[in-house]
Amino acid sequence: MILKKVSLQDDPQLVNVKYEWARELLEQAIANTWFPNEIPLQEDMADWDRMTDEEKQAVTLFMSFFNPQEFRVNQSIAMGMYPYLGSPELVMCLTRQMWEEVNHSLTFEYVMSTIPIDREAAFNAHNDIPEMKAKEDFLLEHVEALRDGKIDPETTEGLQAFVKNIVATNIITEGIFFYSGFMIGLSFRQRGLMKNFGSLIDWVVRDESLHLQFGMNLVLTILEEHPEIATAEFAQEVREMILKSVELETAYNEVLIPKGILGMNCKFVNQYVQFIADRRLEELGFEPEYKVANPAKFMSAASDTVELVNFFEAANTSYEVNG
Repeated sequence: MILKKVSLQDDPQLVNVKYEWARELLEQAIANTWFPNEIPLQEDMADWDRMTDEEKQAVTLFMSFFNPQEFRVNQSIAMGMYPYLGSPELVMCLTRQMWEEVNHSLTFEYVMSTIPIDREAAFNAHNDIPEMKAKEDFLLEHVEALRDGKIDPETTEGLQAFVKNIVATNIITEGIFFYSGFMIGLSFRQRGLMKNFGSLIDWVVRDESLHLQFGMNLVLTILEEHPEIATAEFAQEVREMILKSVELETAYNEVLIPKGILGMNCKFVNQYVQFIADRRLEELGFEPEYKVANPAKFMSAASDTVELVNFFEAANTSYEVNG
């Protein structure tokens, strides 16, 4: 079984790989290797000088949320996933993800050390702005439920708690909260600003799409091995988590861009959040909630994973990896 209480006596070798999809994702992640200083930011510094105060504030808050959350995702992996995953290919895939989260943090530090962003404001906002802190607390709530071996993965309740942590980390934080931020960040490039910053975001998106895919595949595998956990009540809990994340992101965006920037307003951004949330619901086998069109067509290639999960029937075993 995919979940168990991990022992140091477990064989850590890649022999008789059981979850081939994890090794494929690992190989693709390694092939994606990049480093932030490969992209110079001199042109972006010139753009910064001609940006409005509202645009600069949006970039500052973008940094403020993403920088600590990359670390929070690593906490989720170390405290909430590692203790329960014994298969070497899964552990190695997660280890690679942890490296990528560190690389993302270094990327945002590279941006902040190059472009004259208000570092104090960027570092403090995730504690000072209630709407931003609420998103962080949402993730930490589910990490705390698993940390230090708090669950028994041989029980229905333990398995359900583990799945909810995956949903909170890989699907909501990385697949909704982050994608909403990516859309705003890449909107600068759409308006001819911060083009190299946009290229860095492209690389982060490429990594996060694999993290999202890993989470979806992990949920599917657990459902296949333990179909008894997919009760109607539990399915509704997971659906409500997705809907709650939309509420949190909507409230945050009203702080992020209260007056609108780059031809966008909160309504535009929050419609994209609803669109992305519907994609995640569908990928988990649920009916969409909002049924809205994608207002940011330039993000269409980054919006979806390959079909992965049926939360109620757990029958899809394609495990395809994005090209």
